[in-house]
Amino acid sequence: MQFPTSCSPFTPSNNSVQRIMFHVIAALLPAIAVQFWFFGFSILMQICLAIGTALLTEALCLTARKRDIVSALSDGSALLTALLIAIAIPSIAPWWVVITGTLFAILIAKHIYGGLGYNPFNPAMAAYVFLLISFPLQMTQWQSPFAFLDFSNAFQLIFSEQIAFDGTTSATVLDLTKTQLHLGQNLANIQQQALFGFIADKNRELINLAYLLGGLFLLHKKIIHWAIPTAVILGLLIPASIAYSIDNSLYSSPTFHLMAGATLCCAFFIATDPVTASSSKKGRLIYGLLIGSLIYCIRTWGGYPDAAAFAVLLANLSAPSIDYYLKGK
Repeated sequence: MQFPTSCSPFTPSNNSVQRIMFHVIAALLPAIAVQFWFFGFSILMQICLAIGTALLTEALCLTARKRDIVSALSDGSALLTALLIAIAIPSIAPWWVVITGTLFAILIAKHIYGGLGYNPFNPAMAAYVFLLISFPLQMTQWQSPFAFLDFSNAFQLIFSEQIAFDGTTSATVLDLTKTQLHLGQNLANIQQQALFGFIADKNRELINLAYLLGGLFLLHKKIIHWAIPTAVILGLLIPASIAYSIDNSLYSSPTFHLMAGATLCCAFFIATDPVTASSSKKGRLIYGLLIGSLIYCIRTWGGYPDAAAFAVLLANLSAPSIDYYLKGK
């Protein structure tokens, strides 16, 4: 098939799939470094398991589809998907959890639809939702902010699944807040517990700031467009501010929602996926606002404490319609 082009001169672009993917991976490194500083070798083991599974699965799928393996593996897309899965799941999850999730992301969420550029859903978030629904126990045992794991203890936890529940695992502040509010506790009393830092989770506040730093780097390099992360944050902060102004004993503050959970990671690294996000100018704003508002609604009234993955998948489903009705001239 031949595509007609207009006459020269043409404007060259230095963008490529490989350049975009490796810039995003580089922007993730500060957050990964901070997680290692707080939690130890468990996060590195999950990353290694995810990367190995992703590259092997990608190679097998490409071989079965009779595609060039070297160029596809070197574009960084499978590597980025593996990293996002590894940092999204609990760092002390059993080894088979991250392997199962990565297999699902590469095989089902990506190659079943035709490979890179054809997948309608973000592969990492599709895998996360699949794992959360299939293995809720393993996906809700988060590493305590007070438990740094050396190599030996991390290996034992991940591969033998011998978890010390009293000192190694804990809930997230989103999970704790939702549970305690349902039990009739006051929000001010809930936030006095040891798990809370200045605004949200201890330690994870700094991790979220590292995600913000990486997101600003991507904006500076023009890898992502400002509209989507801005709209995601506004879509979350606006309803949170309204609810907090109505009853601050029942609804958490906007800054809490911003710094808790995966808000900033979602805004800069997941919602901005160029394949599954809206691409029209007005559509980016609607797409981001939809994700942010869905995160707040599911966190507040839904059954899951952190709703970023569900919000992204629902917005992925809406992106083609958003672009259809809001396409430019």
